[in-house]
Amino acid sequence: MLKEGDKAPDFILKDTDGNTIHLEDYLGSSVVLYFYPRDNTPGCTKEACAFRDAMRTIKERQAIVLGVSHDNCESHKKFRDEFKLNFPLLCDIEKEISMKYGVYVPKKMHGREFMGIDRTTFLIDQDGMIKKIFKKVEVEGHVEEVLSLL
Repeated sequence: MLKEGDKAPDFILKDTDGNTIHLEDYLGSSVVLYFYPRDNTPGCTKEACAFRDAMRTIKERQAIVLGVSHDNCESHKKFRDEFKLNFPLLCDIEKEISMKYGVYVPKKMHGREFMGIDRTTFLIDQDGMIKKIFKKVEVEGHVEEVLSLL
């Protein structure tokens, strides 16, 4: 299980445009790596739009945002375009990165058990170390909480 102070596991994933995103390429910048359950759902949309709306401040603080879910790149592209998202959405279709970061977990909803992403944000510092882990994120006020630590 990852904890604050650990080195963030490196990864390579495709974004909505088929570009290869390598976490290591962002050394020297702070990274807000947020895992969300699914494109176009109310909570996930609200969270993504809050990051979008805070992007100017995020960039001023020399940070970047990367969103990750198990949706395919076509779904991500529609989601990005519909809500004019201004940061990469990464396609973890094989669930490899979600498992590496410990956010692919058993969940329950409406009496049904299944595996899915637990809404979690990792704040990774300029040296690639995990500065803060936000578990079981409540969307309301989350981006402000992240900004307070950038």
